[in-house]
Amino acid sequence: MTPLRAWIAAVRPATLLAAIAPVAVGTACAHATLGARPGAAALCLAGALLLQITANLVNDVADFARGADTGRRLGPARAVAAGWLTAEQVRRGAGIALGLAVLCGAALFSIAGWVIIPLWIASITAAVLYTAGPRPLGYLGLGDVTVFVFFGPAGVVGTTFVQTGRAPLLAWAAALPVGALATAILVVNNLRDRDGDAAADKRTLAVRFGERGARAQFQALVGLAIAVPPALALAFRAPWLLLPLLCAPLAIGPVARMRRSDGAALNPALAATARLLLAFGLLLATGIALGAPT
Repeated sequence: MTPLRAWIAAVRPATLLAAIAPVAVGTACAHATLGARPGAAALCLAGALLLQITANLVNDVADFARGADTGRRLGPARAVAAGWLTAEQVRRGAGIALGLAVLCGAALFSIAGWVIIPLWIASITAAVLYTAGPRPLGYLGLGDVTVFVFFGPAGVVGTTFVQTGRAPLLAWAAALPVGALATAILVVNNLRDRDGDAAADKRTLAVRFGERGARAQFQALVGLAIAVPPALALAFRAPWLLLPLLCAPLAIGPVARMRRSDGAALNPALAATARLLLAFGLLLATGIALGAPT
C-alpha cells in the first residue's frame, strides 16, 4: 500500500458521492427560484466534500480507538486499523480538511451573510462529533437523524439559501428524498456492522432495534424517496419532476439484498445505494431546473 493509495482509502472516495446530490438539488432549486450562482454553488460543493472528508478521517481514527474497527471488520479496511497510516497522520489530515472547510464557510459568509454561520458551525460540529468526543452521535444512535438532517434539509435548503437568500418550499420538499437515500446508505452500513458495533458499545439503530428493524427502515427510506417525485409533480404541476423515477430500477438490487443478505454480502448494496442517491439527485436536479415553478 503506497502512501497515496492509503490516503485515497482513508478519504473513501465512494462516500463523497453523497455530498454531491444535496448541492446539485439545492442549486437547481436556486435556478428555479431566482437563478443559480455558479461561484456560490462551487463553494457549497467544496465545503460539502471537505466536511465529508473530515468526517471520514475522524471516523477512521475514532472507530479504531474505540474498538469498532478491528481485523474482523466486514467492510473495506480502514487506514489506521490496517496500519497503512498512523492515527496522528490521519488526525493531521482531518485537521487540514477541517481548516479548508472553515475557509469555505468564511467565503459563504461573505456571500450569504451571518445567517449561514450557525448552519456551517452545526455542520462542522456534526462532522467531528459524529464519531469523536466523549459522547459521539453515531454511538448514541443519532447517526441516522444526523445524516438525514445534514444531507437533506441542511444541504439542499442551505445551498439554495446561499444562492438566493430564500428557503422555498420546493427546496424543503426536494430535500426529503435526498436525506432519505443518504440515510439509507448508513442503514446498510449499520446492518452489516451491527455485531461489531454492539461489541464496541456503538448503539446504532441497527443495534438497538435489530436486524428486522434495520431492514424495514431501509425499505421505508427508499419507499419515501420514490414516492416524493410523483407528489412533487402533482403539487407543482411539473411533469419534469417525475424524472427521478427513471432510476427506480437501481433500487431493485439493494432492496433485494437488504431483504436476504447479511454481513460482508451487504457491501454491494452499500455501493449500489450510493449510486442510487447520486443518480436520483442528479435527475431530480435536472427535473427541477427544466420545469419546476416557484
